[in-house]
Amino acid sequence: MTATYSLFEGHHRLAQGEMTALAAVARASLARDPNISFRVFDDTTGERVALDLEPPARKSAGRPKLVVVTREVGLLPRHWDWLAQQQGGPSAALRRLVETARRDPATVRKDELNAAYRFVGDIAGDLAGFEEASRTLFNDDREGFLANTQGWPTDVRGQALRMLGWT
Repeated sequence: MTATYSLFEGHHRLAQGEMTALAAVARASLARDPNISFRVFDDTTGERVALDLEPPARKSAGRPKLVVVTREVGLLPRHWDWLAQQQGGPSAALRRLVETARRDPATVRKDELNAAYRFVGDIAGDLAGFEEASRTLFNDDREGFLANTQGWPTDVRGQALRMLGWT
């Protein structure tokens, strides 16, 4: 699945899609008005991400490099013993556990709520009704969220509703 992003100027969404498409829209907008400022959000996590306005570089041919990130995990000896007995060893067992947890509906919903909050906290934190909207968001209260965001800019409210699956 390809990651998608949303490009905002103030409270207006200019574009949504892959990063290269957003960069092209941003470059065209800057050509018209060099003082314009943007915010780009990851549509899945709600996090603000950097926008690279440099033209895309040519990709080299060949196989992509596999990147392995090593981090420390603190477990009790009995946990390590159990992991060592699992098919594929500790790393494979941990990957399977993480993937299973990520598919759990309660975890998925919690991630959606947190992502929407990151987005609205960044872009709408100064809007009327933000505090109440935040409470209703975390209570998974669609009707309350709609009521508290009624006066919000259409693009901001729409983005939040899409992230919450309430459209």
